[in-house]
Amino acid sequence: MNTRLVKASVALMAGVAGMAATMVVPTADASAAPAPIKIALITSETGEAASEFVTSPQGFLARVDQQNAEGGIDGHKIIPLVFNDQGSLTTVVTAVQQAISEGAIGLVNDTPFFFNAYKYAQQAGIPVTGGSFDGPEWGEQPNTNMFASDVGSINPNYPLSTGLAQFLKSHGGSILGAYGYAISSSSSRAASQTATAATDVGMKVGVLDTSVVFGSVSFTTEALAAKSAGVNAVYGTMDNDSNFALLTALQQAGVKLKVVSFPTGYEPDIIHSTVWKSVQGVYFSAEFRPLSLPDAGTEQMAAALQKYEHRSPSNFPTYNIYESYVGADLMIKGIQLAGKNPTSAGVIKALRNVKSYNANGLLPDSINFSTIFGHNLPKTCGWFMEAEKNGFVATSTAPVCSGYLPNSNSATAPAS
Repeated sequence: MNTRLVKASVALMAGVAGMAATMVVPTADASAAPAPIKIALITSETGEAASEFVTSPQGFLARVDQQNAEGGIDGHKIIPLVFNDQGSLTTVVTAVQQAISEGAIGLVNDTPFFFNAYKYAQQAGIPVTGGSFDGPEWGEQPNTNMFASDVGSINPNYPLSTGLAQFLKSHGGSILGAYGYAISSSSSRAASQTATAATDVGMKVGVLDTSVVFGSVSFTTEALAAKSAGVNAVYGTMDNDSNFALLTALQQAGVKLKVVSFPTGYEPDIIHSTVWKSVQGVYFSAEFRPLSLPDAGTEQMAAALQKYEHRSPSNFPTYNIYESYVGADLMIKGIQLAGKNPTSAGVIKALRNVKSYNANGLLPDSINFSTIFGHNLPKTCGWFMEAEKNGFVATSTAPVCSGYLPNSNSATAPAS
């Protein structure tokens, strides 16, 4: 991708993994520059999740280059390492282990498979920032080394928010079809939560299907079931390929849809794709502030992506790019606060004392990492972007927010 990137390729062969190198360490010079600091991104550039995460390194690298252009951190240059987990539950473990063995001071997560590897970072005392979309470990003991840079932390009880259900109902939805991946606890739980919330706001649940195979694009049977149940509101908690294939199948089956919402898909490539016509009127969630609603944070991010990754502002960043950029931003903040000779333990301690973080305005609300672990933010906030003829349009300039139902617990929500 880029000559300045230290590209770390996951080695699956035991012989390669076991190779050792002899290093000659020069005598320290009092005038030498501070030692470089390595941080690593774990993502899925290939494999089943590649359609969603192949561009993830762009946000990570842009934020690192931006910091290095400002002199690094107390003179320490940051060396970015990118590890491709290949969409594999096995390889993600190898990726995390290799990142640790290569001396990364911290890890940035931007893969849906991290739930199978987080314990190795915890056991090694390595801080982790990035997206919390893969599972509940971001709020479970003893993982206090984990800092969800998108939402702060997660309440393992998964209290119920009715915000999305209210949105669907307000746009004409009365009978819900909710769909999620069987392999992903976050995907299946989000579908189940939405179904429960729909009932709470007075909607009916026509279909709740959390048995979808990861990456599936075959939904003929599901579409017929939705038609039979009278589904007119749809929420798919899957990747773009699956969500769009589901939508197409529903349309082809003649399902009369009033409202459709997806948590992913707010991406520039879709505007010029063959699916654009079929997604007209669909609402896409934007967890981070869209570039079309500019502030200091969006302008800084857009400038970094354009300068270092040659990504123009019109080619606005995708969800995964936001996640890796903000994950890198929070890790850099932790290293800055950890002193002139930072350690992984020092970064964890420093981040746990951060009381107000909003990624320079990219987040809709500020996070207090000193109190958030094991809890959700007081409210869920984000923007809804509607697909219209010439692009995506925000339904409001301010984020849409909602609270949680008191004492609700959806951790044991039914899988289907």
